[in-house]
Amino acid sequence: MVKSVNVAIIGSGVVGSSYISQLKNLKSNIVFNVVYLAKTSESALYTTDYKPVDLASYETATTSPILPLNDLVKYLKGANRPTILVDNTSSQAIADYYPTFIKEGISIATPNKKAFSSDLKSWTEIFQAVEQPGAGLVYHECSVGAALPIIAPLKDLIATGDKVDSIEGIFSGTLSYIFNEFSTAEKSDVKFSDVVIKAKELGYTEPDPRDDLNGLDVARKVTILARLSGLDVEGPTSFPVESLIPKELEGVSSVAEFLEKLPNYDADIQKVKDEAFAEGKVLRFVGKVDVNANKVSVGIGKYGFDHPFASLKGSDNVVSIKTSKYPNPLIIQGAGAGAEITAHGVLADTIKIAERI
Repeated sequence: MVKSVNVAIIGSGVVGSSYISQLKNLKSNIVFNVVYLAKTSESALYTTDYKPVDLASYETATTSPILPLNDLVKYLKGANRPTILVDNTSSQAIADYYPTFIKEGISIATPNKKAFSSDLKSWTEIFQAVEQPGAGLVYHECSVGAALPIIAPLKDLIATGDKVDSIEGIFSGTLSYIFNEFSTAEKSDVKFSDVVIKAKELGYTEPDPRDDLNGLDVARKVTILARLSGLDVEGPTSFPVESLIPKELEGVSSVAEFLEKLPNYDADIQKVKDEAFAEGKVLRFVGKVDVNANKVSVGIGKYGFDHPFASLKGSDNVVSIKTSKYPNPLIIQGAGAGAEITAHGVLADTIKIAERI
């Protein structure tokens, strides 16, 4: 007998389109019937008889208005089939609706960080819903470090009785690239603003680089790992987060004006870089979770030239997890950003859910 599951996909943007392409070419003994595909926030593909969407022609297919989330739940439940919701957006509204989907037996695979890093009440509601009889499953490996295996191994360690002491890592591909270029073991006169501009030109930053430089993306990822480790972190703004945006530029309206004025503040961070170099260290933008001290923080750290964080290349992420069983920390390193990588991770989560349901 052929196993099959229904799939509802929300989002066909950069990550979403890559996910659809990978799903279309997937070789599996499970059939994934995409019965709903929300291409945009306004349009979707679906039929009343649950006929699978043709992924080969979805980009040009005639769409219908999207179903409101409460109607989407009813639609997916109406098929009476095991169902996975794949949320490839960063929508807070969809994230807030996760408990409802889960309680109705609909499982979720997603890279959406907001679902797991917003207020603690939302986190609690999601995982309390998972514990109910007949509830759906939730897999969110890509909410931290794209497809890097961070969350699953961490959960495995905790489930088998290990105790997390600390987690420290470089969790932003954008800021990894910027600091790997800016602060090196060789003397360099490269300016911080020039590296930021280059990173934007290469497509490493968000359209507005300030969305990377404010540190909030890293704070969200650290919030997730802290909660998994047992800390009741209220949210990504409830602990110290160092912003790389000069205070004088916080109120600047346009991206162009921000990038034009950023060189005026190069001297400040250059001084920090020079001081670190004199100590035989480089600068890296890190997130830290100290479980024993109940402390979480995000900001610039100094690391010796021989430290694993100092030898990082490109936009790679790296995380160091120290536990009772791993007093010499478990190091996980690799590509932590990119649509193809992220989509691969979400698809892997989709497969894991399908195998269980």
